[in-house]
Amino acid sequence: MVAIPENLKGFLSRYSTYIIAGHREPDGDSIGSALALSSFLQRQGKQTILLSAGPFNRTEIKKYSGLFLPSISGLKTEKNTGLVIVDCSTMNRLGNAAEGLEAFPAAIIDHHATSDPCGENSFIISTVPATAILIQAIIEDSGLPVTSEEAEYLLFSVCTDTGFFRHLDSSGSETFHSVARLVEAGANPKKVFLEINGGKSFGSRIIISRILSRMVRYYSGKLVISYETMEDTREFGQEGRDSDTLYQVIQSIAGVEAIVIVRQESETDCSVGFRSLDSIDVSKIASSFGGGGHRQAAGLSIKGVINELIPQFVEAFAGQFPGIPA
Repeated sequence: MVAIPENLKGFLSRYSTYIIAGHREPDGDSIGSALALSSFLQRQGKQTILLSAGPFNRTEIKKYSGLFLPSISGLKTEKNTGLVIVDCSTMNRLGNAAEGLEAFPAAIIDHHATSDPCGENSFIISTVPATAILIQAIIEDSGLPVTSEEAEYLLFSVCTDTGFFRHLDSSGSETFHSVARLVEAGANPKKVFLEINGGKSFGSRIIISRILSRMVRYYSGKLVISYETMEDTREFGQEGRDSDTLYQVIQSIAGVEAIVIVRQESETDCSVGFRSLDSIDVSKIASSFGGGGHRQAAGLSIKGVINELIPQFVEAFAGQFPGIPA
């Protein structure tokens, strides 16, 4: 069982209103953790404000977009208000939603290895696979039962960040114990699987095929890099992206240990996704370029264009594959 810091317990009882903010370009763990924490705090008589800069491009989280404000601009907030940042640890990861939040006392709940553990209210444990595990621990520690709605949010979150448990290894038993309690509380694994993996557009399958066709192998096939152009995005939209399926397909190739997907988001900026099967810590690669994440999944936003950035990423992996030419 995860031990909850006393400082955090005090923080979550101290204020009458809580702003709950997650990172820009939210995923299921960011959204589900925020929703479950909001429900828990409301059951204790607190007011909550959900905040996300978006965009809600992933099909599985789109239905929740109306529950989140893009910023607190123009919003009248009570003096007795605290801020809880979930699934990231720095204001700059909140994007435009960060505007005005520096005025509020803050707590951080996160599980990323590259998180900054500063602040007396930080609750960061990088050994758990999802922030939702920490939110579940907070609810269970309070003595209140996890509601069926909260259980659904939390299972959705855990399944998102574990790739429906395929990223777990022999150290993952505690996660399965936690998930078992969520199912006992009313969460439906079949429903969550369909939410995450169903409803994809025809175009999303086409864009996956395009990115697969551009794959290039480096370091004797241990590293695979591909890209998505602005033209792809204009044709299919960001809603056409299905990164999880794309990474699954590439990871199934024999010999692949790490993957980089570069997406040209504008004329001057790219987003980059890193994945690894096990032996390569891609969070270190991402952080060297100003990004962050987990050992097996990380990302960043960076200035540049595809054909200039890819050689830099290839070079950055040289230390991961000693003695093997790129």
